[in-house]
Amino acid sequence: MKLERLPHALTVCKAASVQDIDLSADFCFIGKTDEELSLVCRTQDVPENALARDDGWRAFRIQGPLDFSLIGILSKLSAVLAENGIGIFATSTYNTDYILVKAENLDRALEALERAGYEIEAKTHVPYGR
Repeated sequence: MKLERLPHALTVCKAASVQDIDLSADFCFIGKTDEELSLVCRTQDVPENALARDDGWRAFRIQGPLDFSLIGILSKLSAVLAENGIGIFATSTYNTDYILVKAENLDRALEALERAGYEIEAKTHVPYGR
């Protein structure tokens, strides 16, 4: 399975409102529940009035699109990282899954995944909407 390392520094934050989020940005995930509005975006795109933020994340994605019938993809990746003492923040889109790790753990995470048989590539495709 191929993983694609993304070049962006990322932030996980709580947004005050959807209107504060730049939906034209190349990279953002929005999660809304009855309790919060969460945002994962490039650090440079964090809304000025974010209620809380955690900077210093980096990400890689599973090259997709993935079929919904596939089972255990995230659990296998997260198990490799857990065995190496690396915490994750995972999110998914319709096409694939993304795993975020703290920047200081990125190289160690990718090395562990390579040892486990995953192929790592640098981001090469044009972003959505460009």
